[in-house]
Amino acid sequence: MSVRPWSPEDLGRPTDGSWADVAFGLGEVYERAGDLESAAGWYRRAAESDRADAALRLGAVLGRMADARRADESAEDLLAEATRWLSGAQDTTTPDAIELITDMLNRHQRQAARRGLEPAGSA
Repeated sequence: MSVRPWSPEDLGRPTDGSWADVAFGLGEVYERAGDLESAAGWYRRAAESDRADAALRLGAVLGRMADARRADESAEDLLAEATRWLSGAQDTTTPDAIELITDMLNRHQRQAARRGLEPAGSA
């Protein structure tokens, strides 16, 4: 999947850094409201605009979305994208980042275990 970076120039607006902050804030609003799809979209925009903590939040939200779709093939795609964002985050040495990465590893292990428990021929 190719990712095209989003920037304020796409909207014809100046690039003073505030648009990434707005996108991140909207991601927080949607995440608190339980709309993970919208939250992921806004966090993705902020992360693509180099908002440092947005990649971590995006990874966390994508992981939660994958958990909700664990029987669906899209769960693996969500986990893969979450892993890319978490592994590319700028500061992965904070306790919060380490916890998110550990959670992602655990999600991958659970997904692999589910695949191992599927009857032959159902994958």
